[in-house]
Amino acid sequence: MNSSEAAKLLGVSTSTIQRWVKQLDLPMERNERGHYHFNDKDIEILQEIHEKLQSGTLIQEIAPIKEKKITRKGIVNTTEKNETFEKLLEKVNKLEMGLHAKADSVASYQLLQHRREIEELQQQIKELTQLVEKLQTEMNEMKRPPQIEKPLVLDNGKVKRKKKSFVSSLLGL
Repeated sequence: MNSSEAAKLLGVSTSTIQRWVKQLDLPMERNERGHYHFNDKDIEILQEIHEKLQSGTLIQEIAPIKEKKITRKGIVNTTEKNETFEKLLEKVNKLEMGLHAKADSVASYQLLQHRREIEELQQQIKELTQLVEKLQTEMNEMKRPPQIEKPLVLDNGKVKRKKKSFVSSLLGL
């Protein structure tokens, strides 16, 4: 029986049972989880301690029992746990593979997006380079000194002009 069952049987709290075992250094069995396990002999010892304390004896005056017991070791059914563990491990592996696949697809998508953005930026740079070259050409033309117009050829001191026809002179052309 465990600590809480023994405590109910004796009419005390679970912590009282545990305190008695520790303070009196009682040789009680423990299971694989470290919990106390009491048999009929252990219950008789605890009842004696309880009666002594009820009669007014101090806990320090109760002589400890030096007989030590071996802790109980449980046997775990490993085949069942191994199968469950294997299934769980398989599920975790599948989830990890799915996670890696998703991460790879996200990374691939991001790389494609960045590549498109880079190509668009390269096109803009190309267009800006052409525009800069055009503007430089126009500025160079503006900086060049104006060409002197060819002088008019004078024939005997008079400028030769093309004669206008009568109709074009009337129309003002």
